Amino acid sequence: MTSTVSLRHLRAFITVAELGSVTRAADALYRAQSAITRSVHELETVIGESLFERKSSGMLLTVFGNTLLFRARRAAQEFELARDEIYSKIKTPAGSMKTSILSMLFNERRLQIFVKLAESHHMPTVANALGITQPAVSASISDLETSLGATLFQRTPKGMLLTEAGALLLFRAKRALAELRHAEADISALKGTTQGRVVVGALPLSRTTILPRAIASVIAAHPQLRITTIEGPFDSLAARLRAGDIDFILGALRPPEYANDLHGEPLLEDKMSVIVRRGHPLTQKSKVTLDDMMRAQWILSSKGTPARALFESSMSRKDMPAPTEVVETSDLAILRGLLLHSDMVTAISAQQLEYEIHSNALQVLDFDLPRTSRTIGITQREESHPSPGAVVLMDAIREVATQMERRAANSGHW
Repeated sequence: MTSTVSLRHLRAFITVAELGSVTRAADALYRAQSAITRSVHELETVIGESLFERKSSGMLLTVFGNTLLFRARRAAQEFELARDEIYSKIKTPAGSMKTSILSMLFNERRLQIFVKLAESHHMPTVANALGITQPAVSASISDLETSLGATLFQRTPKGMLLTEAGALLLFRAKRALAELRHAEADISALKGTTQGRVVVGALPLSRTTILPRAIASVIAAHPQLRITTIEGPFDSLAARLRAGDIDFILGALRPPEYANDLHGEPLLEDKMSVIVRRGHPLTQKSKVTLDDMMRAQWILSSKGTPARALFESSMSRKDMPAPTEVVETSDLAILRGLLLHSDMVTAISAQQLEYEIHSNALQVLDFDLPRTSRTIGITQREESHPSPGAVVLMDAIREVATQMERRAANSGHW
């Protein structure tokens, strides 16, 4: 595809596909037949393929048309859910909506203005970014609010902030736009090319080995694919996953009770190890004891992180208090530098320092940390339908995980 799919044309496309006729679609949308025909033609030009077979019996979808319709309907469903949620949570009277939700939101400029204002909180910024006047921005938002029968923004000293109704609409609008981005990738895949952009939420246990190897493999096979990683705590990444900003999360899985709208796929088990520099005094001992651990200078993960909680719980199982940290950090670069240039010790997944361990710059001590295993896997939204690029990357991740488990089984470590 040479450009993005037009929301305005999509509305006409969905109606023709569902009614099987340009004439019936024109009547349903109160538009001229020529306008409907032009919308379909422009979509086909963007896609570079026919969406319909023109038959005497009506308009029949091609394989490309069916693929686009699948995503378009998922996008339309998000808009319908936005309407329903606003009605139910904001108690907006159902009769207050002046026009169809599809008519309101299948309008690129209106939706673009709404999303940009929600992100920037500043009308002049939106006007400058889109090359329009500030009154035009204000009028577009006003039209949307009038149609919905709900206030979407409130003016505050910090700028234009979303109301509850606005936040509901933004969440659904972003998910709808994600579906339409996937539509372009779906069409390209039908033509034999995997392209588009995949956005991965990367948790610490995935960043050093699994994800880099998988990305390198995928890019070598599909050079037109673009991949973005976003780092952060799980809760933050989960929120972006739900909103459609992220395709999937890779890292330590959360228990099923964490959320019923997310699905975790386990790939491999990872356990914490005690790691020191090569030649550290503790590496010369035939047996490392608890007393050795208590006397050591520790670098520990930040309080409140899963790694810190696991380590403290493991030490308590040995009837020992957790050592007091000398340095508290969750920054891997700082941790690596401290280990290499001091006699400090840390408790971390050996996978996260694999390259230093493999080169013998760092060593794993023979000291067991019981019950510090974590399951590494892929987290997706329930009922999500990932893009072809995301599917390819997840398959590569599964293959890397399988290779790592085989190596761990043979050597006893990653």
